[in-house]
Amino acid sequence: MVLAVIVLGAPSASAATGGGRYAVGEIVVAYTDHSRSIELPRRRPMPRTLVTLILYPAEGKPAQARGAPPARGPFGLVVFAHGFDVTPYPYLELLNAWASAGYVVAAPIFPLTNPGAPGGPDESDLVNQPADMSFVISRILLGNARPEGILSGLIDPARIAVAGQSDGGTTALATAYAEPFRDPRIDAAVILSGAEVPGVGYFEEAGPPLLAVQGTDDLSNSPVQTYRYFRRAPRPKFLLRLWGAPHLGPYTDEQPYLGVVERVSVAFLDRYLKQLPGARWRMWGAGEVPGVATLSP
Repeated sequence: MVLAVIVLGAPSASAATGGGRYAVGEIVVAYTDHSRSIELPRRRPMPRTLVTLILYPAEGKPAQARGAPPARGPFGLVVFAHGFDVTPYPYLELLNAWASAGYVVAAPIFPLTNPGAPGGPDESDLVNQPADMSFVISRILLGNARPEGILSGLIDPARIAVAGQSDGGTTALATAYAEPFRDPRIDAAVILSGAEVPGVGYFEEAGPPLLAVQGTDDLSNSPVQTYRYFRRAPRPKFLLRLWGAPHLGPYTDEQPYLGVVERVSVAFLDRYLKQLPGARWRMWGAGEVPGVATLSP
């Protein structure tokens, strides 16, 4: 299957682990939602299959290995949504930073907005992706409840976050805060250069803590789109501005922005998923970098 080749063919061992406490293990799982389908030209409708890269805290030295024995959990879960016409692979350094800090990270490939989608990526399918996020959460928790397998007992169901970048940020934002997509199991959200889905109501109910990140020189997602939803979001909320930063690089490989995003997001997750003492102060220390980044409530 084309989607699986995109993930499995990526040289994941080259990704950094972010200098966290844990080594990082990796598995790839295909989750199929038979209750929903995708429509393809000149083909029969097909169930929505989400090939999902799962990174998890593992035993051993800080390096990434497929199928490595997991560390003793349970850990919080972060479900990550990739942007349009990319896969989770470009974000691996950031995803590894979360996993090495003690989180299980699940990054599905959306069936119609990735580069290998039949006929090319179709951005109109974005409206179906929040349900994909909730479906992946449910399937991972099902694996967590099973008596055997790498995911067995690895996840704390009371500690779940969503994250995403660009159209993936839009997907994660809708999953956490928009009716009728909102998933009440979500305890925190990290939105990287995302925006609202037009015509959808947001923040009609109290939502989880929010970390919004936005580059001020982003030409794809205008900063005003982030500022607009951030103003209406309930507290606790934090806005990380990356001064002079573009759309994608701060979340893939562009330093010093990527390092700031890693440190602030890990501290945010530590505060609102793990409730670690001092995590909020680490957020402020990591987010205030003269000429690079500013953090505001």
